Amino acid sequence: MTDPSVHPVKFAQEIADQIGRLSEHLALAPPREAAHILATVLDQHVGVLGRFTALMATGSQFAKRHSEHGILPPEVWLAVGRAANELHSIGADLDEHVEQLGALADPEAPPLPATPKPVASALVVRRRR
Repeated sequence: MTDPSVHPVKFAQEIADQIGRLSEHLALAPPREAAHILATVLDQHVGVLGRFTALMATGSQFAKRHSEHGILPPEVWLAVGRAANELHSIGADLDEHVEQLGALADPEAPPLPATPKPVASALVVRRRR
């Protein structure tokens, strides 16, 4: 049962604001901390991406019910369902990399190697004509 004292729209906005702050923190974090943040966010079971995917799956069920009763156009249900499926697929693709990010975040891991300077490749070099 839901808590009647929680205002869901305000709650959703607060979550969005917190994700914005987390994004700012991630941009400024040192590599190990950034890796730890990403590994936590991308965790399929308890991370932000996994929880957001579950939220969209719930939204798809809502849209399906209301679409079947003629309240929402079927296109809404299809779009929300497609979004939930895509998020699940993205999460599955990223899941194999969560362990690597977790290993990078481990303070017991060997020191990070110096990052080599980027070198232009033939694919990205542009010439003026």
